[in-house]
Amino acid sequence: MTNTELINTELINVVGGAVLDSLAEPARLLVARRTAPPQFAGMWEFPGGKVEAGEAPKDALHRELREELGIAVILGAELEAPESSGWPLNERASMRVWFAEVADGDPRPLEDHDELRWVSIQDRDEALHLPWIPADLPIVRALLTALGAPLPAGAAPRA
Repeated sequence: MTNTELINTELINVVGGAVLDSLAEPARLLVARRTAPPQFAGMWEFPGGKVEAGEAPKDALHRELREELGIAVILGAELEAPESSGWPLNERASMRVWFAEVADGDPRPLEDHDELRWVSIQDRDEALHLPWIPADLPIVRALLTALGAPLPAGAAPRA
């Protein structure tokens, strides 16, 4: 196998921030609406991005949140993923997600997004009814469950 073939088969590592209003007593989650690529424009996601060569995942997340939202954050725990590489996004990429709290700055959509919104984590429906990028939806469900958000009345648990 050539080096080019090896590079093309490597998993793309992506990091995402589950930015909360408070790590100690979370009530709201910051979500971001994409502007591109066309198939994801208008859909919601966790802010973040690709880990660059030689960059540690947490460093990448700090950089991405600074670039995309203009904020510095305190990172909390990582959201447990089903695979050691993180949450599968597609056949070539996976994402690791950390809880975070804004330490400095006011979140603004500077890059890749046209709107930011704080959604309640106590009202699962508020978050789950947004048009999420499909690969992010299982992460949203797991995040809400991890934070102990109550299920809507009469709803079956969602994984």
